[in-house]
Amino acid sequence: MNEPRSPALSEPPSAAPIVLLVGSPNVGKSSLFNALTGGHARVGNYPGITVERLSGQARVPTNTGARSVRVTDVPGTHSLAARSRDERVALDSILGANGEPQPALVVCVVDATQLGRSSYLLLSVAELGVPLVVAVNMIDEARDAPPDVAELERALGVPCVVTDARRGRGVDALRATIARGLEDPRRCDLEIDYPPALVADREELRQHLPEPWRGDDRRERALALWALASLDEDDELDDAPRALREAAIRVRARHADRDLDREIATGRWAAIERLVSRVTRRDDPHPQKRRGTERADRLLLHPVWGFAIFVALMLALFQSLFSWSEPAIQLIESGVSALQGALRAALPAGLVRDFASEGVVGGVGNVIVFLPQILLLFLLLGLLEDSGYMARVAYLMDRVMRSLGLHGRAFVPMLSGFACAVPAILATRTMERQRDRTLTMLVIPLMTCSARLPVYTLIIAALLPPGEVLGLSVAPLALTSMYVLSMVVSLAAAGILGRTVVRGRRMPLLLELPPYRVPQPRAVLRMTWRRTMSFVREAGTTILACTVVLWALLTFPRSETAPVVAAAVPAAAAAAAAPAPATGAREPAAAPAIERTWGGKLGKALEPALEPLGFDWRIGVGLIGAFAAREVFVSTMALVYGLDEVDDEALPLRERLRLERRPDGTPRYRALTGISLMVFFAFAAQCMSTLATVRRETGGWRWPAFMLGYMTTLAWVASFLVYQVGTSLGF
Repeated sequence: MNEPRSPALSEPPSAAPIVLLVGSPNVGKSSLFNALTGGHARVGNYPGITVERLSGQARVPTNTGARSVRVTDVPGTHSLAARSRDERVALDSILGANGEPQPALVVCVVDATQLGRSSYLLLSVAELGVPLVVAVNMIDEARDAPPDVAELERALGVPCVVTDARRGRGVDALRATIARGLEDPRRCDLEIDYPPALVADREELRQHLPEPWRGDDRRERALALWALASLDEDDELDDAPRALREAAIRVRARHADRDLDREIATGRWAAIERLVSRVTRRDDPHPQKRRGTERADRLLLHPVWGFAIFVALMLALFQSLFSWSEPAIQLIESGVSALQGALRAALPAGLVRDFASEGVVGGVGNVIVFLPQILLLFLLLGLLEDSGYMARVAYLMDRVMRSLGLHGRAFVPMLSGFACAVPAILATRTMERQRDRTLTMLVIPLMTCSARLPVYTLIIAALLPPGEVLGLSVAPLALTSMYVLSMVVSLAAAGILGRTVVRGRRMPLLLELPPYRVPQPRAVLRMTWRRTMSFVREAGTTILACTVVLWALLTFPRSETAPVVAAAVPAAAAAAAAPAPATGAREPAAAPAIERTWGGKLGKALEPALEPLGFDWRIGVGLIGAFAAREVFVSTMALVYGLDEVDDEALPLRERLRLERRPDGTPRYRALTGISLMVFFAFAAQCMSTLATVRRETGGWRWPAFMLGYMTTLAWVASFLVYQVGTSLGF
C-alpha cells in the first residue's frame, strides 16, 4: 500500500469536504447514496485500477443555510483485509492513500435486520480512529424489533441515525448528522480485546510501520493488524512497504501453529456479540417471515427443483423479450427503412447516397433495431437481481462449480457476462488468487452477452420456422437454449482448463444470501438506463466506425460497368414462386459487383473453411466484421445485402435473409444454417475489446492468444458437427 496522504496534502479548505459511504454488500448503501445525491452520480475509476466508483454532490444544513459535500460510494466489502489491489479500495479511500483524497467523514451503513453481520466492517473502520457516523439502514424491515439506536450510540460513542433509504425516510436526519459530524467529528471509543499473543504480534509490526502511516495509537494498531491479516507470500499488494511485508511474513512463519486470521476475527466477533446483545432483543420478532424465507430457499436452492425453476424463469424471460418487444422493433425497422428511402430520394445516385443510406443508417440502424430487447433484458435481470434471487442462482451453481475445480465466487462475474464480458472480466479482480482470476477470465466470454442478442434474434426471426415445440414457442425456446448452452459449455470448459492449463487448488465459497425484497423501481430503472445507454454509445462510436470501414471494403474497388446481380432480394419472392431450375444449374458468369470488392474477396477467401459449417462468403464477410464487436455482424450483413440491391426497395434485414434464394430457387439459408451460425457465435471469441481487456488484466498476450485459439477451434468444431450431423439426418 502506498503511503497515506498526510493532512497537509489533503483537499484545500475551499473544496467541498468528502464524505465516504462504506458498508457490507446488500446493506442498502447504494440506495442511500442515491437518496443523498438525488441519483446524479459521476462514474469514474479508482487510480490505477478499474473498479468503478460513484461520487456525487449532496447538500447538508448549516446554521447559515446549507453547504455542499462530495459523497463517494465505496464498493461494498465485508472487511478491510485485502490481498488484491481492488480489495484494498475501501482502506485506501478511508485513509486517503494511493492518490485518494483525505475524507472528512466516514458514514458506515449497517443493516438493521442483521446488525451483527454488518458490524464486522463497522468495527474494522472504527479501529482506524476516523471521524465516523453510523447509518442504521433498512429500519422498515426491522420495524417489529428495531435495534436500540440510542444505546448503540452510547456503546460506540459516535452519532447513529436510522434510515430507510428505499423510501427516503431518515435521509434528512442523516444530512443533519453529517453536517454536525463535519463541525464536531467524533471517533469510536469501543475497545476490542485480543489475545495477549496477538497483541504482542501487533506491537511488533507497529515498529515497522513507515513514518507517514504513523499517527495516534488506535490508527497504528489497526494498520498493524491490517498488515498481519493481509500481507503474506501469496498476496498481490506489490506496493506494500517492504520492511512491513517482511516483518508480517516473519511473524506468520514463527507462529505457523496458530491461525492468526481466526484470532483477529474471533476478537472482533466477541465484541460484536456483546454489542448486539446490548442493543437488540433476543426473541425472534419475524418467525413467520423467517419461516417463509426458509421455505422459499428450500425450493429455490434445491439441487433439482432449483435448477428447474431457474430454467423456467429464463424461458419466461426470453418469451417476454420476443412478445413484448416486437411492436417496438417493427416501429424502429419502419423508421430505419423510411429514413433510408428518404435519403435515396433526396440524394443523387452515387457514393454519398450509398454511404448515407447503407453505410450509416442501414449499418447502425439494423443494430439499434434490437434496442428494445436489450433494454428489456437489462430490466428483467435487474429485477431478479434486486429481489435477491440471483444470489441464490450463484449459490445453486456453486454445487456444480465445486466439482469443476472453479471458485464458487467466479459465478458472480460469470453472471455479469450475460450483460458484457468486459466488466465481467474486470469483476474477477475481487477474487484473491491469480489462478482463479485467470481461469474465470478464460471462460467468461463463453457466457451469452448482450452483444450476441441482436445476432441470435436476427437468425431466429429470419431462419427458424415459426410454431411451437411441446407447447412452447420456437423463438424463446431457441434463445433459452443458447443461454443454457453457454452456461453448460462455460462450466465444462472451466472443468477442463482447471485440470490442464490452469491448475490449482479450489478455495471455498463465501457468498452472502441477501433477504428477499421487493425490487426498488428507481434503482432498477437507473441501472437499466445506464447499461442501455452504454450500448447506444457503442452503437454510435465503435459500431459506426466499424460499419464505415466495412462499407468501404464492400464498395471499393468500384466496377465501371454495372454487372448482373444474381442475388437480388426483391426478385427472390418471384424466383421462389417460379419453377425451380434444373438440377445442377449454375450462377450467371458475371459475378455480383460486391463479390469483386475487397470485402467480397476476403469473404471468398474464407468460404472454403466456412462451407462445411453451412456458411457462404456473405456470412464470411459478416464474421470478419464481428471480430470488432459481435453485434457488428448484423450491420455487416445489412451492408452486404443493402449494397447488393438492384432497386431502391428497402426490406428489413431479416426479410432479406428469409427471401434469399440460390439460382435453383432453393433457400440460400435454411434453419440448420441458422442453428450452426448461432452455435458458432456462442463459442467464438469475436470481440476485440474482450481480448484487449484480458491482455491488460493478465499483463501480456499469452492468455488472450490462447483464448482466441481455443474458442475459435471450439466454435468451428461445434458448428461443423451441428451442420454435418443435421444434414446427414435430413434437416
